[in-house]
Amino acid sequence: MSQPWALASPRARGLASGSAAYLIWGLFPLYWPLLEPAGAGEILANRILWSLAFMALVCTARREWSWLPALLRDRRRLGLVTLAAVMIAVNWGLFIWGVNHGEVVETSLGYFMNPLVTMAVGVVVLRERLSPAQWTGAGVATAGVVVIGVGYHSAPWLGLGLAGAFATYGWVKKVIGMPAVQSMTAEGLVLAPFALVALAVLEAGGHAQFGHDPSVTALEVGGGVVTAVPLLLFAFAALRLDLSVLGLLQFLTPVVAFLIGVGVDHEVVDATAWVGFGILWVGLVIVTVATRRAVEPAVPPGEPVAQAR
Repeated sequence: MSQPWALASPRARGLASGSAAYLIWGLFPLYWPLLEPAGAGEILANRILWSLAFMALVCTARREWSWLPALLRDRRRLGLVTLAAVMIAVNWGLFIWGVNHGEVVETSLGYFMNPLVTMAVGVVVLRERLSPAQWTGAGVATAGVVVIGVGYHSAPWLGLGLAGAFATYGWVKKVIGMPAVQSMTAEGLVLAPFALVALAVLEAGGHAQFGHDPSVTALEVGGGVVTAVPLLLFAFAALRLDLSVLGLLQFLTPVVAFLIGVGVDHEVVDATAWVGFGILWVGLVIVTVATRRAVEPAVPPGEPVAQAR
């Protein structure tokens, strides 16, 4: 019996993992507002620490700590891990602030921009090639984003920040080429001291909710798990797919987030922005079809795909 298409090759497994990661991220606007009245800074700090705790348990269970001394001796790789950690922290902080301040639709716009920025990095920096259909879809989607910006009557700084930070994160993950568990744990170790200082300052000032509100405390701990799972899936996919393909998959996250912003949070979207989203979705249809063709197995099932160095 032949294998299902999604499991036919390492590259196809990367596609399945990446799709799952972006779908989970799209549902995040439903989770972080549950942690109020905790502020964005406290949520971010706890998210860093509890995701690190989860990853440390994974490393311990797998007896997988031997990589850490080698990383500390490799200045280039340590620098790249630090850059990845900073970029994911910026992305997390902007996103948490946005969804907890009623800006879910604009965060979705950021993630609509994200694939375009990621594709641009893949083409310009990594010299990846797009098919004519992918170029067409990207062009239509870009036009839609421009129209949406006109509808908002201002530069979407929140969206631009989200897109830039995560596109940089994806590029660094591709360049590092570390296994998912190791890279995520290393990023958490880089950020943990800053998170601990932030929580200590909040506690000293009487602004911390952790340990004082049982429901918020439980949700902040749970935030480590819901953070780690999609990042593991993403890291798995990043080593098996071209960056341009990852860029196309990222459309899943903003579609889900946009539906939550409009349908659940009842955010207002004016007529011009609706037209822009319509244009963008036409581009999404084009790139979705083009992506399915682009991810046909490039090697026979069972053969390894070379990792980026």
